[in-house]
Amino acid sequence: MITRRTFIQKTSVTAASIPFIPKLIPQFDSIAQSASGEVLRVVLMGLGSYANRVAKAMETCTRAKLVGVISGTPSKIEEWKKQYNLPEKNCYTYENYSEIESNDDIDAVYIITPNSLHCEQTLKVAQAGKHVICEKPMAINAKEARQMVDACKMAGVQLLIGYRMHFEPKTLEAIHLRSSGQLGTPLFFQGLSGFRIGDPKQWRLNKKLAGGGAMMDIGIYSINGARYMLGEEPIWVTAQETKTDPIKFKEGVDETIQFQMGFASGAVASCLSTYSMNDLDRFYLNGTNGFVEMKPSTGYGPIQGRSHLGSLTAAVVTHQTVQMDAMAGIILQNETPLVPVDGNEGLKDMIIIDAVYEAVKTNKKILLPELNAI
Repeated sequence: MITRRTFIQKTSVTAASIPFIPKLIPQFDSIAQSASGEVLRVVLMGLGSYANRVAKAMETCTRAKLVGVISGTPSKIEEWKKQYNLPEKNCYTYENYSEIESNDDIDAVYIITPNSLHCEQTLKVAQAGKHVICEKPMAINAKEARQMVDACKMAGVQLLIGYRMHFEPKTLEAIHLRSSGQLGTPLFFQGLSGFRIGDPKQWRLNKKLAGGGAMMDIGIYSINGARYMLGEEPIWVTAQETKTDPIKFKEGVDETIQFQMGFASGAVASCLSTYSMNDLDRFYLNGTNGFVEMKPSTGYGPIQGRSHLGSLTAAVVTHQTVQMDAMAGIILQNETPLVPVDGNEGLKDMIIIDAVYEAVKTNKKILLPELNAI
């Protein structure tokens, strides 16, 4: 078994430099389970392929437990009840899920539905007095994201965004190389995020449901990655769009966008978001004293990485298991992650995505003065 000590030794990370590490990786140390024995009781909303991945990962969680589901498909509800031994009273439809307000067996709802549904569903879950975990992107624009943040704050519940990479060990190892000064002054980030999308009838290519195209689904990884890898917020963005198949990628559904971000420190980021090219899953950060690269950088499989010092050696984990245990600690024990996953973190990404689309439309540099005020 990999202990906290061997994990720290492998990554050259000290407990003082990243105090949240033992809480981020629950299977590394039995002390990760909350002292009170509390477990976050979670309902999944939307039972598609990613919900199946999350549910499977949660089987090995020590701090979070799947206790129910919300779906618009009765047959799926029945299947999940049998597979995960879920009680009838914890299973809801899209018509009656506001009734979770009176169910004391539910702490939080993880929303894993098409992007355009996130805002309304978050508002209803918050109104019911339950914590919200919302898959990224948290909304289809910054206006909706602000509504979600405000609604959860008013209801006194937490809003977390499903940024699983914020808890992934090699990602944290790469961040530590930058934050500890081993890269020197960060100068340049490159983020490549893309794959060839299949079924043209799927919801991700439906503007009404997705709110956009590749940028909303995969480009957000490079936006978010640039921010946590460089450790600062961008102050401007420029962008250019390329569309080779206007039939598959209809108006408002982006196929490929190249975008650039500038930072107050002088660092720059150059990123690509696409639904038309495979083998694009790479982060690269260059500084005055060295570099760190991750490839793959955000995929579900094992993250691989190297730096000028050698290979990244942090342990391989199931991303969603670590994510859900860490989020349980945030909600139940008020723990603070190294990289935020709250609603404001998601809002910042939505502000940048709005700016990317505006830059494509106007061919102008779009300034981002509000990010550091959030």
